[in-house]
Amino acid sequence: MIDPKAFEEFSNRMSALLAASPAADIEKNVRSMMSGFFAKLDLVTREEFDIQTQVLAKTREKLETLEARVGELEKQLGGKS
Repeated sequence: MIDPKAFEEFSNRMSALLAASPAADIEKNVRSMMSGFFAKLDLVTREEFDIQTQVLAKTREKLETLEARVGELEKQLGGKS
């Protein structure tokens, strides 16, 4: 039967070996490169996007209200001339 401590030691050594391998360095480099790439794209978070969508919807609603009021005022002024 396999000694549990020997298995745990083997597992710990393998984890340490993989952590020190070039694969870990490659992963760090790729993450760094991707972070830089995304930073250059000037992206926004989903939360920021949703907030701006709500602001735009409210602005459109106010614009439609103002256009309707201007139309009514133009009719009133047109009728008095």
